Amino acid sequence: MSRSSMQGGIAVAIAFAIAACHSASETVPGNRDDHRPWSGIASDETIHFTGTEPFWGGVVGPAGLTYTTPDDEDGETVPVTPFAGRGGVSFSGSLKAGAATLAVTPGACSDGMSDVRYPLTVTLRIGEAVRQGCGWTDRQPRSGGG
Repeated sequence: MSRSSMQGGIAVAIAFAIAACHSASETVPGNRDDHRPWSGIASDETIHFTGTEPFWGGVVGPAGLTYTTPDDEDGETVPVTPFAGRGGVSFSGSLKAGAATLAVTPGACSDGMSDVRYPLTVTLRIGEAVRQGCGWTDRQPRSGGG
């Protein structure tokens, strides 16, 4: 396994560990002994996500996950399996480029290129490649940026 593959795997493991252990009040209802899955995004909501370097984005919701890039603006849509952890939710499926997992957690996020603020952070792994980005829903909209 190459060093970059190992680092990518570690980044994804850290993102999922944070999602599993997140202790924000909306994540852990009542007290720390409450082990119910995070419910900050309803099952019928569509999550929009975006990232930079390389530019990528898409949506995930009841119809599946659509992954887009500047070279493929229509994107590739695949079915996914959702999993709600203690501090976030993930979606797993298979894109042409490989197995894909999108982890979504609550937290302020910036794309680093604009004044837009996002309420969710996302980590997308496709095969061995790991991308960090931001997300939002209609119920939890992005703000700023004019």
